[in-house]
Amino acid sequence: MEAFLLFIPPWLIIAVFVGFAFWRVSYRFAIFTALSLLLILYGFANGFWELTILAIWLALLSLKRNKLTYVLSAISYLYLPYILYELGKPLGYWDDTMITLGLILNSTLISLIIGIPLGICMAKSRYVEYIIRPVLDLMQTMPAFVYLIPATILFNIGYSVGIIATIIFAMPPAVRLTHLGIRQVNRELLEAGRSFGCTHWQLLFKVQLPNAMPSIMTGVNQCLMMSLSMVIIGSMVGVEGLGQLVNKSLTTLNISLGFKSGLAVVLLAVILDRITESFGRSQLDKRKSRIEWIKERLHNLQDN
Repeated sequence: MEAFLLFIPPWLIIAVFVGFAFWRVSYRFAIFTALSLLLILYGFANGFWELTILAIWLALLSLKRNKLTYVLSAISYLYLPYILYELGKPLGYWDDTMITLGLILNSTLISLIIGIPLGICMAKSRYVEYIIRPVLDLMQTMPAFVYLIPATILFNIGYSVGIIATIIFAMPPAVRLTHLGIRQVNRELLEAGRSFGCTHWQLLFKVQLPNAMPSIMTGVNQCLMMSLSMVIIGSMVGVEGLGQLVNKSLTTLNISLGFKSGLAVVLLAVILDRITESFGRSQLDKRKSRIEWIKERLHNLQDN
């Protein structure tokens, strides 16, 4: 995943993130996403003030147009050639950010592939729930360093240990929220599905999972954020990326490096959090409209 992200041109990745931010959140957050990723790409010192001027210019354009807006926008246009010149010299943390993003996406994907089916099994069987619940409690309460030591002995220091530690830490929210979402599906919806002749699998895939999707998407969001929170700990076992820069700043007492790499982690976290959260909100709106439609149909059947 990291090699693939590093192979893709940065502008294409920025365009994808900005497109999702504009589609799922708002145009203001799309502007924030673009400026944040440009700041990560082109550095926090080189061209910083030029990018700040560009941000102010874009913010002014989004306001109500008046004479002051036109004047300031015209002045800011004078800086565009210099901005474009500065943007030709990337000195930021883009490669480290892509390595971190690849680690997050890999661990989140594996956690969801394992966690969502486990959550479904927990919702369907009390015995499975009794077995898995203590394991989840152990995974969430055990300090990360406890399982980093045996993982390091088995797999040696490197990327694989970071993936394993991140999966152990990030999987429980996906399992718990999938289980919670299926258990909280309205009984009227289940009765309506059975009355229409749904089989066990049809009831799961066409009634329970669609209505549990807001909770599942919340689990995806939490899994992603938990994976991101393991970036710093993963750097202690040889995982490259932004976490390694933060760890280096701690060992060398480099406040500037720690602030800039930490800010890159924060910006990446905000972008991923807002975009994934928007999918959960839209699914919640669909669920409410679906429940209202089924209730109306059942009410009409009772009247007839």
